[in-house]
Amino acid sequence: MIRNMNSQWGWGLLLCSSLLFSACRSHYVVADVQSGRVAIDASLDAKQSQEALRLIAPYRASVDSMMNTVLGQSAIAMDRKRPECLLGNLVAEVLRQSASRVLGKPADMGLMNIGGLRADVGQGDFTVSNAFELLPFENSLCVLTLKGADMKELMANIATRGGEGISGATLVFNSKNEVVEATVQGQPIDDNATYTVGTIDYLSEGNDGLHALPKAIKKDCPEGLTLRSLFIEYVREQTMQGKKITSQLDGRVRLVEN
Repeated sequence: MIRNMNSQWGWGLLLCSSLLFSACRSHYVVADVQSGRVAIDASLDAKQSQEALRLIAPYRASVDSMMNTVLGQSAIAMDRKRPECLLGNLVAEVLRQSASRVLGKPADMGLMNIGGLRADVGQGDFTVSNAFELLPFENSLCVLTLKGADMKELMANIATRGGEGISGATLVFNSKNEVVEATVQGQPIDDNATYTVGTIDYLSEGNDGLHALPKAIKKDCPEGLTLRSLFIEYVREQTMQGKKITSQLDGRVRLVEN
């Protein structure tokens, strides 16, 4: 009997059982197939297989050694929140700097969604493991060119979100999430100008409500430049210069009363 036939699980099990029956029909007959869900959580820690632990031990030691590698130091603890936060400012700046290298000239703005930052950063050692916890997704750098009118729409999108991580720009919005003031590189946004934005591929597709980004007149997403690798490179560069990674709040994204 096949259960849950209306789900992907059911159809997958049906296919598997059909293949098994075809391969083994001269010796076996499938009498019953059942499906269910197993929660993969901390409760399984009490039921660890010693044989499996012995098998993975040498590989785990190698991975742990790599993940515990110290890349640099964080001068302060950095958090993630809206409308402005230390980590949002820092990661957006890393994206802006990375976009500048791709363009061969300064990029106007860096943009990172707060939802893409998955862990706070503590003061002290910053390890490879910290980088994976902060940026667990395989997001890649995308450099976009936007018309001025679309840049204004982007600022409105960010206001609607209650703020995101930005660099090279400022945004003031009210409690109705309406834009009160927005600038790029210290200047009001000009409808007739074009602006370059360093962001991630996920946002370039218009996700997280940033509907203006797919309207870019140019899009360059170089292969192999994941945000995590760029951030790790940034930390290493700071360390080589004898610096710690840090950030500051400067009011670049502000919520004001109506």
